[in-house]
Amino acid sequence: MSSQPSPTASRRIVWPSVITVISAAILIGAEVFGAAFAGGWALAILFGLDDTGAHILQAVLFALGVFIMVAFIRAAQRVEPFTRRA
Repeated sequence: MSSQPSPTASRRIVWPSVITVISAAILIGAEVFGAAFAGGWALAILFGLDDTGAHILQAVLFALGVFIMVAFIRAAQRVEPFTRRA
């Protein structure tokens, strides 16, 4: 007998966990993306880049922020599972 759950097993969404993770993601996302834009602007001034260079640097830091947020959501989902068997 297999220890794997059957594909027909009913799964329910655990709304308190979903809301907790989404709330934390909004808070952390505001900090991460705000830091990406402000950091890109500050680094562009520090290195004497023009507006195009500043936008490119902000885009790179924004992409890094997306990576951080995806990693956060995946880790948070392991701690606060979004579904459970009914």
